[in-house]
Parts: sequence; C-alpha cells; structure tokens
Amino acid sequence: MPRPVCMMWWEWAALRGWPGGVAMTCLNCHREIAESSNFCYFCGARQTVASARPAGPPKRLMRSSTNNKLAGICGGLGEYMDADPTIVRLVLVLIVFFTGIFPGVVAYLLGWIIIPLAPGPAVASSAVQATQAPQHS
Repeated sequence: MPRPVCMMWWEWAALRGWPGGVAMTCLNCHREIAESSNFCYFCGARQTVASARPAGPPKRLMRSSTNNKLAGICGGLGEYMDADPTIVRLVLVLIVFFTGIFPGVVAYLLGWIIIPLAPGPAVASSAVQATQAPQHS
C-alpha cells in the first residue's frame, strides 16, 4: 500500500472523519482524500472536481450573545468550532485548573477584550407583532 506523500493536519483529520475534516474521493484511485486537495497524495492524480463548499461568508470568531454564562467566550468558541459550548467550558475549567488560575483567567479576559460580540438575534418590532397577533372574536 503506497504511503501518502505529504498531508497537512486538516487532510489527516479528514481521512479520520474528525470534525473540521471533510473528505472527497480521488477520481483515479478511489481513495478518500481531503476536500481541499488539488492532487491525490496516494496516486498523484490531479483533482478537477470543483469543491462543494457552501457559498456563504466565512465563519468569524465572535463572542456569543445568546449562549453565554459570563462573557460568551466559550459559547462563541463552541459555535465557531461546531462543538457543544458545555464541552468548551469544561475544557477551559480543566486548563485553568491544571495550568494555575492566572494563565487561564488572563486568557479569558483577553478573549473578552479582543473577540467582538456577535449581533443578537433579530427581534420583530412591537408594531409588526401587533398586526400579526391572532384576532380573538
């Protein structure tokens, strides 16, 4: 079995099926390779298929305005990484516990200052809500 020539970490993650790693199939050797590959790293064939990436704007790291406990740092990281914010909070607590209180708290405070707050959910105005309210007779 030939070994891959060179793989980046996200290509390796794609082959393992990890979150963040998206795989496609090589048209020549029919093995799974990372979606962003221009060449197959097993057989070297050029990949001509256009990627099926969504045409939306790129993700931005922002503090969550809806899923927050203190400043929305962990909620925003969870939304950015498509992970459960509770898991992100637990990892942050473990990092703070094992590295000492000071580095984790400083990192959280820096995130609070540097990462922008996401806009809140859209709320309909009271005039629009009054016209859409059901009429009881």
